[in-house]
Amino acid sequence: MGMIEIEVAGEKLVIHEFDDVYDSVTGRALTGSWLWDSALLLSHWMMIAQGRVEFDFVGKNVIELGAGTGLPGLTAARLGASRVILTDVEPLLPGLKNNVEANGLGDRVEVSRLIWGSDELPSQLGDLGGVDLVLMSDVFFDVAETAALGKTLKRICGEKTVVWAACEVRPWTGDCLNQLVSHGFELVELPSQLSADYGNFSVFRLVQPTQGFESEKEWSMPLLNC
Repeated sequence: MGMIEIEVAGEKLVIHEFDDVYDSVTGRALTGSWLWDSALLLSHWMMIAQGRVEFDFVGKNVIELGAGTGLPGLTAARLGASRVILTDVEPLLPGLKNNVEANGLGDRVEVSRLIWGSDELPSQLGDLGGVDLVLMSDVFFDVAETAALGKTLKRICGEKTVVWAACEVRPWTGDCLNQLVSHGFELVELPSQLSADYGNFSVFRLVQPTQGFESEKEWSMPLLNC
């Protein structure tokens, strides 16, 4: 098990990685138990981009999909979100709970199982009165899974929900993004001053058909041709 410390809003976040988490069906290691660079990128981007995207975390309800070790969601809590739900598959939940407890954020961060495409959503969503922000990092691996993700996004997003996703741009990323477009989402690639540090990574905003880019039109970049 490894441990990484990151400073957020003047305080440290401790992230534990676990090496012994496996898929019960395939026997393969679940890579979500490790901290990936896209999660680091999204966390850092959230810290430096608040003013530019006109999003104030204070008092907001946030859900992270495919949370893995939970860094972006925990970052949102540190930045002032009043309630955060970290979601992933069942075997990764103990590690997520461990990271919530290690950072003393149990009063506002919860952990819940969520299978993309399922009709069953976390019970906590019924208490929120709406989700303000959805976070995702390195979730664009498989086109079929992305279709299921699109279904889940449509169910949890309200008219004003903001969706941010960070990913490493790989040969299949474009196919996954096109799958979300087929579900009615528009995508805009958001500028990042961190690209020199992280290489071939991008941060996207997913926009529902009922939403507009609003002020983001002035500073957004074209969607990656990948």
